[in-house]
Amino acid sequence: MKLLLDTHVVLWWLADMHIEVSAQEAIADGRNELYVSAASVWEIAIKRSSGKLKFDGDVLESITSAEMYVLPIDGDHAVLAGALPPHHQDPFDRILVAQAITERMTLVTRDKVMADYGVASLLA
Repeated sequence: MKLLLDTHVVLWWLADMHIEVSAQEAIADGRNELYVSAASVWEIAIKRSSGKLKFDGDVLESITSAEMYVLPIDGDHAVLAGALPPHHQDPFDRILVAQAITERMTLVTRDKVMADYGVASLLA
């Protein structure tokens, strides 16, 4: 299974913070492929530089060390994100939904609004 981790899930996983057991097991299962959106990397960088987030070390190095792949944003993702109904106003979350739908991934998130888009999801 291909899992796309929401930004908060990536941060919690890297910091060894609490994640729901089913999500924790799915992330730890070596048969699953783990992806982090380039949008999440961008969101972490923005929040870090604004002082809203403390994150020690190199974000990309931390992600690759955790055996996660960075998923680039392409034109199809951007078009779908713009066309989604307005359930969510956060552009980072909208692009994650679009990526999960387009790439047929399961979105791992604690944000229950994401399910309103009909995207396959796993509660973190």
